[in-house]
Amino acid sequence: MDTSVLKQRVDSVVANVERAIFGKHHEVELAVVAMLCRGHILIEDVPGTGKTVLAKSLARSLGCTFRRIQFTPDLLPSDVTGVAIYNQRTQEFEFRAGPVMSQIVLADEINRATPKTQSALLEAMDEHQVTVDGTTHHLPKPFLVFATQNPIEYEGTFPLPEAQLDRFFLRLQLGYPSLKEEVRILDAQRIAHPVDSLEQVMTEADLLEAQIIARDVHLAEGVKTYIVSVVSATRSHPDVYLGASPRGSLALARAAQAYAAIQGRDYVIPDDVKSLAGPALAHRLILQPQARLKELAATTVVAEVLASVPVDVAATAVRR
Repeated sequence: MDTSVLKQRVDSVVANVERAIFGKHHEVELAVVAMLCRGHILIEDVPGTGKTVLAKSLARSLGCTFRRIQFTPDLLPSDVTGVAIYNQRTQEFEFRAGPVMSQIVLADEINRATPKTQSALLEAMDEHQVTVDGTTHHLPKPFLVFATQNPIEYEGTFPLPEAQLDRFFLRLQLGYPSLKEEVRILDAQRIAHPVDSLEQVMTEADLLEAQIIARDVHLAEGVKTYIVSVVSATRSHPDVYLGASPRGSLALARAAQAYAAIQGRDYVIPDDVKSLAGPALAHRLILQPQARLKELAATTVVAEVLASVPVDVAATAVRR
């Protein structure tokens, strides 16, 4: 499979998901980018904007197993990872897998669970494994977590610490649909939900092969320098208390590679970096107190950084 074939298959996945999600082409593409990079997604938006539908539609399009975990204050780590139960007949402990042992997991309202339960999910996200009673169980491949949180309602929540936010590959915001798109939603769901009729359009083997191809997309030295310059600029911005870490540079580089691949290119251009900078970096920034008082958004800071960091066109030219 080359990048042109990858583009055709990804286009079929995006088109299939858009049968259930209307007017969110870029967001659907970003979800596929995260899947190609083996990354995880934090969707921060108000209820009812299609977060669950996006995760379920992607799972159906890729033929992946899907489980949804509703995070609540009384949820225990074992409710996520699974538990070892004693079998009286065999006189042995048997592992009963939790819902995290799935290929696509929707962690709904993750900030409603206690930090202990949140951390149980983080081992799975970072290590692609869970440890129960000293025994390690590997998660299936591919594995992707969609975590959601409501940005408006903060009562009874446990906000994710910055170190945990940094583990998410991209952060998305779906937003409300336009008037025309909302009318289409009414028409589409008049009899049945369109997600129920979605079929698999890409195999698991194709996805694993596409993940390898995405990592092989060429990054010119000038593009690497541009990525690091953008990330470094977040650390010196006057409205930023703590900028993006080197993990942010890695995420932005890998996301740009995958984004270039789904556009049918085997090389990254600066515009790919600019398209991915907001979703890859904004949630990794901690703003100064005065910036938060002014209600300055981290995405605005990233936009200012992109406007201030020059692109060396000659250095970013493709050379193999």
